[in-house]
Amino acid sequence: MSLNGHGRLRIAQVAPLHESVPPRLYGGTERIVSYLTEQLVACGHDVTLFASGDSCTSARLIPCCPRSLRLAHTVDSVALHLAMTERVARRAHDFDVVHFHIDYLHFPVSRREHYANVTTLHGRLDLPDIFPIFARCADLPMVSISDAQRAPLPDLAWQGTVYHGFPEELYRFQPDGGDYLVFLGRVSPEKGLDRAIEIAGRAGCRLRVAAKIDRADRAYYRERIAPLMGQPHVEYLGEVGEHDKQELLGGALALLFPIDWPEPFGMVMVEAMACGTPVIAFPRGSVTEVIDDGVTGIICEDVAEAVAAVARVGELSRAACRQVFEQRFTAARMTDEYLAIYHSVLQEREHGHDARTNRDSRGLLHPGDQHAAG
Repeated sequence: MSLNGHGRLRIAQVAPLHESVPPRLYGGTERIVSYLTEQLVACGHDVTLFASGDSCTSARLIPCCPRSLRLAHTVDSVALHLAMTERVARRAHDFDVVHFHIDYLHFPVSRREHYANVTTLHGRLDLPDIFPIFARCADLPMVSISDAQRAPLPDLAWQGTVYHGFPEELYRFQPDGGDYLVFLGRVSPEKGLDRAIEIAGRAGCRLRVAAKIDRADRAYYRERIAPLMGQPHVEYLGEVGEHDKQELLGGALALLFPIDWPEPFGMVMVEAMACGTPVIAFPRGSVTEVIDDGVTGIICEDVAEAVAAVARVGELSRAACRQVFEQRFTAARMTDEYLAIYHSVLQEREHGHDARTNRDSRGLLHPGDQHAAG
């Protein structure tokens, strides 16, 4: 392990090319990469970011395509990502550790080249088609963004669960919410916009919808969602950027999050909490890890329970929502946990140990298993 100065690390962050870092509008992974990168630079580390050329960072930027692929309407994004992994491999000797955020696309190259790396997995892991590549590369160090996310693949070389974090100043605490509900996310079957519209209508509340419609979901929108959008209690705002979220989330009575899929994290829940706005959510995926039921939101089993929750959500403390955000979901906390993982990975490499130590979800060795780390 080669450190520069007093624990100063040379770190490469490898971002997806679909959106810029940070993204102009919707883009979860790229936003987290940006917050982590900027915080690492602020902590004095030497950071290089591999990303699209229209990214903006205080780190050293290595552009791997001229502009984000969604804006460029690229046909073959896999080819560009594979080219980026080879480029990273050629530069690997310049870094103490390479942190990937592109799922499994780099696995074959990273196993072949044996440079120090860690992968944060940002997507769902319950799809059978991905199991073979993870089985073959199970020794690569990996990080989950919730304990629920890793459940389908428990035997990977998990280094810990690191919850996403946001800069504390990104959102302001708004002590007084409004009288409307908000839905913020993607228009897709699993996100539950149709259920949000029903919940708001039955509760007698306005629903403000800020949502991205991906190309793959346009037919679903036309057939299932568009007929619902003309109801008088629904206001469609389109896709919103960072500067619009403060007013939208902070002014809401509650965020509706009636998902029907194993959500790996759910960033919008934390964004709402940062503004002081509680969340009404269904208990899928990471929801029960992110939301403290009865404190930062109300967890409901179905639409009927969610309708009833609307009448009770005003009783929750908006100050408590902000406090939980500051305690659990800041970029500083996220960065500290990643730095601990970087050092752990480097130490294990230095001592020649396999990355698959028996760790708990926060990256700590289980009692009695200290021998696994030497």
